[in-house]
Amino acid sequence: MKKTICALLTVLILTGLAGCGSPSPDAPEGFQPGLDTNMTGRIRVVGNYNNFEALEAMFERFGTYYPNVDMSYTKLDDYNHVIGTVLAGEDAPSIYTTYSWMSGRPEYKNVFDSAENLADPSLGLDLDCLRPIILSKTEDGELRMVPVFSTTFGMLVNEDLFAKEGLAVPKTFTELVSVCEALRAKGYRSPVMGYTAGSAGYLLFSLAYPYFCESIADNADAVALVNSLDPAGGEYMRPALELAADFMREGCADMAACAELENNYDSVIFRFLEGDVPMMICTGDNVSGTKKRESQSEAFSEHPFSYCFMPVPTTEDGGCFLDTPSLEFSVNKNCADLEITNEFMRFLIDAQQLSEMAQIKRLVSPTKDLSFDSVYAPFDEIPAERIISPEEFGLSDEAVVQFRLAVYSVGTGAMDVDEAVGGFGSFEK
Repeated sequence: MKKTICALLTVLILTGLAGCGSPSPDAPEGFQPGLDTNMTGRIRVVGNYNNFEALEAMFERFGTYYPNVDMSYTKLDDYNHVIGTVLAGEDAPSIYTTYSWMSGRPEYKNVFDSAENLADPSLGLDLDCLRPIILSKTEDGELRMVPVFSTTFGMLVNEDLFAKEGLAVPKTFTELVSVCEALRAKGYRSPVMGYTAGSAGYLLFSLAYPYFCESIADNADAVALVNSLDPAGGEYMRPALELAADFMREGCADMAACAELENNYDSVIFRFLEGDVPMMICTGDNVSGTKKRESQSEAFSEHPFSYCFMPVPTTEDGGCFLDTPSLEFSVNKNCADLEITNEFMRFLIDAQQLSEMAQIKRLVSPTKDLSFDSVYAPFDEIPAERIISPEEFGLSDEAVVQFRLAVYSVGTGAMDVDEAVGGFGSFEK
């Protein structure tokens, strides 16, 4: 009888332990749950993406460990203006998207005051799997947001078109000018295209901004002067503005043709997928939308072609990889289910999960191994010394805005380079 009772107790204890810490048999290997897997809770994520399939895939995977946790994503309209109010409301989210440009702005003080310090070692996030140059830490070492996706600037290149015309994809600025001349001679109205209808996402900004960053990245005095919006800082814009002016003067892009693009996302992508645009200057955020829209493009479906995304060759050494966060997550330290929210973040901030999310979204992973989608293959060839990040050398968003408006003024003919240089610090949105 004693042996029977002991055997039954052993079974009950083992069963109880299994319920407290063991994931579902369907759970993938790697992550080890740190909480009772039977616990309940709610994780609510808010952001401004229309669709977030990559995150929903992570919800599904996390659910194999914690099947009783309710997880959801909600897109908020007018996100940048309402997120502070939403965080102060009764049904505040557990996790919310943030952007580097928000940091330091008074209107987003509540957004960052509500954010948990994700660098706290007790949370157990594998921050070592992330590229340090894109981590936006405060002066005292706190990390209020962590990158989920990274992006960069460059141009989509129709590789099949270049092969058809017997031309080599340019690797230097001289080669870019030469190939544009050859393409115009072959009847291509605008060898390079890009969005021109507004200063945000402007063609020449995407062209020249990486070069601007590269030119000041190792000059702390220049960065300080530019960040202070001192008019003297305008001289540091000159090389990049002259690059933009040279690009225009050489006729690399027909600005009238570019003006036909209605917006900086769908219109840019679908126009490139038509198949007659050799090069389209844009960002990785545009690239993220290409895969889904291939099947939606009648022209591409009938005549598919190979394409890649590469740095714009702005110098005789080529282009640079401007490594910037595309989307970051912050955790609401006041949310109702903070414990399970932090457990989800511990699961998510992992090389495997982040790389798979990047593959689904077709963006760049923020992890050290980069895990490029094949469309980004040319960035694998960029030497380490030409990989830079504004987060690392501390370029302020206010300085970026000044450069953006300066290059827009040059591109539209409202100012020449000297006038734009002299106007630094006085441009208004």
